[in-house]
Amino acid sequence: MLKIEKDSDGGNITLHLSGRIEAEHIQGLRAEMESGTRVTALDLDEVRLVAREVVKFFAQCEVRGIELRNCPLYLREWILREKDRAQR
Repeated sequence: MLKIEKDSDGGNITLHLSGRIEAEHIQGLRAEMESGTRVTALDLDEVRLVAREVVKFFAQCEVRGIELRNCPLYLREWILREKDRAQR
């Protein structure tokens, strides 16, 4: 189960994500990020498990300038591998 909470500090929005993120959640995350407010960061501190498609999505977010805060080490390494794989 994925839980999303919004936090605003003026014009910037941080989405706090927690739980397990599956591929079917990507569309909802995109919709949340394109809801008219400027999402500048995703806080991944409470993320426990992600699908491979989600890792690719997070890598794309970083390329677009969205900060991944409190990213667990295992997820950071996986994102870096996916970025490397995409560049080949």
